[in-house]
Amino acid sequence: MISRHAQKEVEERLKHFRVVGLLGPRQCGKTTLARQISAEHFLDLENPVDLAKLDEPKLCLEPLRGTIVIDEIQRKPDLFPLLRHLVDYRSDQRYLILGSASRDLIRQSSESLAGRISYVSLHGFDLEEVGMDHLTKLWIRGGFPRSFLASDDRVSFQWRRDFIRDFLERDIPQLGISIPSETLRRFWMMLSHYHGQILNVSEIGRSFGVSDMTARKYIDILAGTFMVRLLQPWFTNVGKRVVKQPRLYFQDSGIFHTLQNIENFEELTAHPKLGASWEGFALEMAIRCLRLSSDECFFWKTHGGSEVDLFWKAKGKLWGIEVKYSDAPRRTRSMLSAIEALPLEHLWVIYPKGDSYPLHQKITALPLDQIQKVLHQQIS
Repeated sequence: MISRHAQKEVEERLKHFRVVGLLGPRQCGKTTLARQISAEHFLDLENPVDLAKLDEPKLCLEPLRGTIVIDEIQRKPDLFPLLRHLVDYRSDQRYLILGSASRDLIRQSSESLAGRISYVSLHGFDLEEVGMDHLTKLWIRGGFPRSFLASDDRVSFQWRRDFIRDFLERDIPQLGISIPSETLRRFWMMLSHYHGQILNVSEIGRSFGVSDMTARKYIDILAGTFMVRLLQPWFTNVGKRVVKQPRLYFQDSGIFHTLQNIENFEELTAHPKLGASWEGFALEMAIRCLRLSSDECFFWKTHGGSEVDLFWKAKGKLWGIEVKYSDAPRRTRSMLSAIEALPLEHLWVIYPKGDSYPLHQKITALPLDQIQKVLHQQIS
């Protein structure tokens, strides 16, 4: 059993909030984590028996006491008004609700439970959880527990192919989204070629033969189910002409590799998407190490070519990360421009393996396996 650092966060939130929402993609370990938490009642809405109990939700929930876990809450969004009533008038109930869709897709929770619910995000394994010795394995297979823990790369690859099929054929329709699974599969595969690029919805729509509005709808579905991340641009109080469209990344490197038909490290090193794959993986690990929410992390890019792959605020200062797939990254004019224009307190250049070394007074080359220790020390 790999310990999940989100467990302590969930337990702490339950002490202070009547409802805690644990959100993340399917098969990322939400149910396993919830079963490690002391709860008096557990209702799994993928279990037909538990689902039938909630045909009369008030009769089912009202007599219960203590902590009540409801798994796959997106299958019964009509529960949220009742939960609001129960937590307002009952002091002996707390709810941990688990969902495989974002707050935007489960709109009833944000409307019905406003001021009563606190959200915790859970994704697949990260480097802190699996250990730095497994960096390459995590990069290739991604963080979904069954993919990462598979007996070999071939089994892991097959699990991810099955996951994608089940996600499209079962999970998406359960959210009330009526798009043919094969249509969304083809769109998803096409979108993988845009991994790490500035999002141009018009171009994507033309390539797939749909309107801008339809392309945006498909992207929003994949973002709302935690499959892709739309990293927002930073353009406040900067005089230069900067990019103002988001950048798209697949959140799980293993899913990206599956869509690109990359099964193992040897195939990845020979693939033209090697650099984009490393960039997405390293950025995702950095975001999780820093415990940044989606609305706290940005990128910065000027039309002149200067850029910072990840940019955030902490302790009243501005910090940045640039990602390079290189044995020994060097200082560039773009890095110096970013330090001056933003201005950054410090910029780290994340690369695969090696030693940490200075490139400038405010720029440090940092191997990914040292990111947790160094970033926490510098920023705390």
